[in-house]
Amino acid sequence: MDAYDVIIVGTGAGGGTLARHLAPSGKRILLLERGDWLPREPQNWLAQDVFVDNRYVSEDTWYDEHGKAFQPQIHYFVGGATKLYGAALYRLRAEDFGELQHHDGTSPAWPISYDELEPYYTLAEQQYEVHGARGEDPTEGHSSAPYPFPAVSHEPRIQQLSDDLEAAGYHPFHAPCGIRLNESNPPYSACVRCMNCDGFPCAVHGKSDADVLGVRPALEHENVELLTNAQVVKLETSADGTAVTEVVVERDGELERFAADLVVLACGAANTAKLLLVSATEQHPQGLANGSDQVGRNYMFHNSAAVLALSHDENPTVFQKTLGLNDFYFAGNGHDYPLGNIQMVGKSQAPMYRGEKPVQTRLAPQWTLERVAKHAVDFWLSTEDLPMPENRVTVDGDGKLTLAYKATNETPKKELNKQLGSMLGKLRMEPDHLFHRFAYMKNDIPVAGVAHQAGTCRMGADAAESVVNADCRAHELDNLYVVDTSVFPSIGAVNPALTAMANSLRVGDHLLERLGASTAAAAAH
Repeated sequence: MDAYDVIIVGTGAGGGTLARHLAPSGKRILLLERGDWLPREPQNWLAQDVFVDNRYVSEDTWYDEHGKAFQPQIHYFVGGATKLYGAALYRLRAEDFGELQHHDGTSPAWPISYDELEPYYTLAEQQYEVHGARGEDPTEGHSSAPYPFPAVSHEPRIQQLSDDLEAAGYHPFHAPCGIRLNESNPPYSACVRCMNCDGFPCAVHGKSDADVLGVRPALEHENVELLTNAQVVKLETSADGTAVTEVVVERDGELERFAADLVVLACGAANTAKLLLVSATEQHPQGLANGSDQVGRNYMFHNSAAVLALSHDENPTVFQKTLGLNDFYFAGNGHDYPLGNIQMVGKSQAPMYRGEKPVQTRLAPQWTLERVAKHAVDFWLSTEDLPMPENRVTVDGDGKLTLAYKATNETPKKELNKQLGSMLGKLRMEPDHLFHRFAYMKNDIPVAGVAHQAGTCRMGADAAESVVNADCRAHELDNLYVVDTSVFPSIGAVNPALTAMANSLRVGDHLLERLGASTAAAAAH
């Protein structure tokens, strides 16, 4: 059996980032990825293949609390979910790390503060080549450095929208984008600023994902090894149950076993919980690290909606995901509770609408899907999803994963949608604005939309109410860590990827100290 200093299970925002951070230490590191490299092929950029045929979606079957089967929109590749994410790399607000009152309850405090994570947010922004502009968003926390790259410019239609929102008293800002774009020197730009970015894999590696900017830099070091198509099926523990001794992997139909001084899980909120639950032992009868009965509980995935605003004139925007608005992120503006975040999403294309009920039922017959796409201006609305114990992942004796979920904060979600409609409705009064004869459609994101999944292994100081401590080490196993979004005590109302990356870097420094390695080498990498 091969032995390593560190085994990392999963290569997405948490695992891929950690691998790059640990790689310069010289310690022997094994990365285990259940998927393969995502193929670079013409289908990467074809909406029919990506959004209709689900070419890159896993074949997993999960079940809801009623036993109904569904296919989660989950991706198993080197780089994990970041291979197809929108690369909107927001920081949580400083207030998100404290206790916040919402319409449906309380969002709990984290055991770490924004100040503790801030240096790692800065490092994550540098490693993932984030483009943005400080000072435009009044809700943003303090930062120790500017964004490493200038904000991605708005195209004319979005610039007009930004100008009009600002003139109306709102605070639009350039969204933080993880794209490898060089607008000042296009011949040397990896990103070509195409419309096939948000929700697509990038055929030219122009997206700042955990494959290109995490795993590949890590593999430049001889001490780092990657096994693909290697699904971890169980963790074995010592006789007294205080440490993980073996990681059991199914590869090519055979079981293989690996050992390491430290084992780090980064499988995603649902699958990390599943792995801990199926690894139950005599010492851990409810599952590993589950003496608190919190493993699998407090599942969150954002209460989100995609909104299409239809303008009288065509919208020629190509790369649309450049604008955000947080005026309703906290209580205020006539509300006693937070509403959430508004941002642009990638420009919609006709194939994306196929099978979407709102398009079929709410438009006049002359509105073809192609015409909808040409006239659409596309928004994404996120309201904070509260951690509820009954929203949970469970696994039966056959390994069947059940995700029981009931939405929270429905009222703020509806109010946020009304606010967007009200804002755009007012803007149509401008004589030359895009939204005269305004109409819009909304699609809620179903539970199968797991891109923003979080919770299930929450971090906390009290072992009776959490799964891992502030260092993301399991309370009950000395050498087991978790660095994906499952450790989030709350999810906020912005995309979780950058927080996962930053927290992984923070835990990485702790692991380097524990391994007796220098953090300076990693920080300089």
